[in-house]
Amino acid sequence: MATSPRFSTLILSLLLLFSASHSFYLPGVAPRDFQRGDPLLVKVNKLSSTKTQLPYDYYFLKYCKPKKIMNSAENLGEVLRGDRIENSVYVFQMREEQPCKVACRVTLDDAATKKFREKIDDEYRVNMILDNLPVAVLRQRRDGSTSTTYEHGFRVGFKGNYAGSKDEKYFINNHLSFRVMYHRDLGTDAARIVGFEVTPNSIKHEYKEWDEKNPQLVTCNANTKTIIQGSTVPQEVEAGKEVVFTYDVTFKESDIKWASRWDTYLLMNDDQIHWFSIINSLMIVLFLSGMVAMIMMRTLYRDISNYNQLETQDEAQEETGWKLVHGDVFRPPMNSNLLCVYAGTGVQIFGMTLVTMIFALLGFLSPSNRGGLMTAMVLLWVFMGLLGGYSSSRLYKMFKGTEWKRNTLKTAFMFPGILFSIFFVLNALIWGEKSSGAVPFGTMFALVCLWFGISVPLVFVGSYLGFKKSVIEDPVKTNKIPRQIPEQAWYMKPVFAILIGGILPFGAVFIELFFILTSIWLNQFYYIFGFLFIVFVILLITCAEITIVLCYFQLCSEDYHWWWRAYLTAGSSALYLFLYSVFYFFTKLEITKFVSGILYFGYMLIISYAFFVLTGTIGFYACFWFVRKIYSSVKID
Repeated sequence: MATSPRFSTLILSLLLLFSASHSFYLPGVAPRDFQRGDPLLVKVNKLSSTKTQLPYDYYFLKYCKPKKIMNSAENLGEVLRGDRIENSVYVFQMREEQPCKVACRVTLDDAATKKFREKIDDEYRVNMILDNLPVAVLRQRRDGSTSTTYEHGFRVGFKGNYAGSKDEKYFINNHLSFRVMYHRDLGTDAARIVGFEVTPNSIKHEYKEWDEKNPQLVTCNANTKTIIQGSTVPQEVEAGKEVVFTYDVTFKESDIKWASRWDTYLLMNDDQIHWFSIINSLMIVLFLSGMVAMIMMRTLYRDISNYNQLETQDEAQEETGWKLVHGDVFRPPMNSNLLCVYAGTGVQIFGMTLVTMIFALLGFLSPSNRGGLMTAMVLLWVFMGLLGGYSSSRLYKMFKGTEWKRNTLKTAFMFPGILFSIFFVLNALIWGEKSSGAVPFGTMFALVCLWFGISVPLVFVGSYLGFKKSVIEDPVKTNKIPRQIPEQAWYMKPVFAILIGGILPFGAVFIELFFILTSIWLNQFYYIFGFLFIVFVILLITCAEITIVLCYFQLCSEDYHWWWRAYLTAGSSALYLFLYSVFYFFTKLEITKFVSGILYFGYMLIISYAFFVLTGTIGFYACFWFVRKIYSSVKID
């Protein structure tokens, strides 16, 4: 049983940096035409559970195995997601229905019985693939609608009482009724697969005498292509018992065209909620935009006019408000080098996020490109190191820093180092559970190669270019002696202002966040990138505007320590994101295993940390632009 990709696959992942990968740049997989009788090979994917979040290889359980198990070539994203795509014993012939066909016969030993029972307890589902379409089970919609919705994969088995037994027993789904939908070309009679459904059943098969080459089952009528009526005894999972795995295949012509075959899988039942999310976010943006407009058009305009009309030194000494701190507002903050590092890292994350969303909007990262989204994010992060190094060194030079190489090293290693450390610990826990979700050592090595071999040099190149540029000049001169900050009102204290500032950016995205968490942790597809892009733009505007508003109030109260507060004001929305993930864990998920809980909070910590750096950087640069703008608009004697 192979649990890691071949070394050549790892080399292929590295070559993705220099060549266009089909699974990354092309929108979907090219359609394939099948003639009647052409072989259709079903591939098996991981066993997945929303209760444990730990995927396992299909052959971890004692299922029917082909003579030779072969891994399909996996890209970097598939390996990181825990996908393990392998061949299976299920082989169909196009448009030729197969009655109750025997796949194999196995005898369960104690170990196999224990594994089956554990996976049934944890509600594991089996994932299969035909012509790049995942197998699905039809699901009845709660609203009574006739439209088709799917559940991804089918359950390993179930627990229940049978024949008046008081004790619950375990039963395995050992008979699979496949239905393949196809769209036929009337001109050539070729067909394309547009749907792949399954109905799992548990049947205790019987036979008179086992013939390995041509097994005949008493419980299966090959002529009528159905299970014989009355043979509804389910197959119990018990050590020492034989289990006969069977399947049948039917084909159904469909009006669905090949280009639309993913629509049913991607069907979202809550479009109205998405629109409500957009409207809710827009209301927040309009409210903040009104406040910013009032500050910029009325208050600031009046302030600047009054300040510029002051003629005598006595009048200048009587001035109050934000102009009073002009001699200190551009004083470098404490830990200015750390601020440069985080600002540069935020630009790197912003570039990765923006380009990923653009690719997704153009259809390059559809779910048919399995692992494409994850691969794109990793590679774009690597390439955006150029922007991260450039922006970090520009700020560092403005703060009159001289050790640009040390600053560059921090930019290249701090954020990814923290993420890699957390990821390594979580991966060790997954490895300890013998899950296929554990990233193999070879892939870890490939990630380190991408980091050290590509990202770090690009950060250095960007930093060198940024440090060579002319220094960013301050609009006003900085006094040698810092001005004393007056006592602040309770609502202008840093902690309170920072925590208040993060509420609105989080409020603009929290409804969409629910769908994103559902797709990540409840094994559903997320493909409404149009909504996501709108919400992302709203998030940018909200972070910028709330930071500008609070920064203006801060300067008016003669507190010139705005650098870090601007970053933390918008970045504090990540705190609310993490708190929401805690709420989501206890209200929506059914995770009971300790390791699974650690994995959930570990990965949500990584996501929240990245969100903090992204939103903090947006708020910081918005405030940086605002402060430079207003102080360059007044006359300073």
